[in-house]
Amino acid sequence: MDDLSARLAADHRSAFADLVAAHQDLVFGVGLRVMRDRAAAEDVAQDTFVNAYRALGGYPPERIAALRLRPWLAQIALNLARNQLRRQQPHDRDEAVAEKAAPTAQEPLSLVQRREAKDMWARLLNGLPDRYRLAVALRHVEGLSYDELAQATGRPLGSVKSDVHRGVALLRAAYDAEQRRIAQKEAV
Repeated sequence: MDDLSARLAADHRSAFADLVAAHQDLVFGVGLRVMRDRAAAEDVAQDTFVNAYRALGGYPPERIAALRLRPWLAQIALNLARNQLRRQQPHDRDEAVAEKAAPTAQEPLSLVQRREAKDMWARLLNGLPDRYRLAVALRHVEGLSYDELAQATGRPLGSVKSDVHRGVALLRAAYDAEQRRIAQKEAV
């Protein structure tokens, strides 16, 4: 992405579409992990790129060329999503998390099973405390490196690594408990 940073430094207006194309999945994913709602995550992603465009317009070319784009955009998205969550009413958040679409009768069994597994992992991940859920999701779902994660969250590298480690351990324990519950249910 150094080439993209250089192109943005030279002319951020013409290279901005490439920035969006290269990082839209990351930005949307960060919004989704925090907001837990697709529509809200889309709003966060849009606002992230609007803020990024405005910021680039005010930065000198040297600063733009030195930007680490992934963590910079992740940090913008993370801050916007957290701010939006703070403004929401608690019952609005609960309703957004509770909404799930049921598989249709026409889906083949394997698609249903994959969707159930995906839903289970999403539910288990969403059950983690925010600190660990966000760290695990940004590291293992969105693919941020530990350095990028530390930069995006504004936390020390050791703390980020610890949060990811503890989050994965909690996720593993939740998965094991889920499997025991399923086995007991099937045994009855």
